[in-house]
Amino acid sequence: MPEVIETQLKKGVLGMCVLALLARGDSYAYEIASKLADAVDMGEGTIYPLMRRMQADGLVSTYLEESPSGPPRKYYSITATGRERYAAQAAEWRAFAAAVDALVEPSAANREHSHDAQ
Repeated sequence: MPEVIETQLKKGVLGMCVLALLARGDSYAYEIASKLADAVDMGEGTIYPLMRRMQADGLVSTYLEESPSGPPRKYYSITATGRERYAAQAAEWRAFAAAVDALVEPSAANREHSHDAQ
């Protein structure tokens, strides 16, 4: 069962992670996929449908740039709408992560109380 929860959590934050990467600078899908694979262990095949969906939703735009090692690459750039969505999602994520951390990590008071009981 943990794999299901883990996979669903990853899928749920994948779009926010893509927007976070693009907020730092334009990139092409393979580069984005590689960074996500390293950071959150997401497969490369997941990124292309997500990028198409994000483009359709107006969160990213694309342009072609010549590549020294082959055909032109499609680069993705975050739009103003994408920046707004990213800011809202990041704030929501921080609040959610803090709430989960508070449940998962025992507080100093709880640690002291558990030591007293021993």
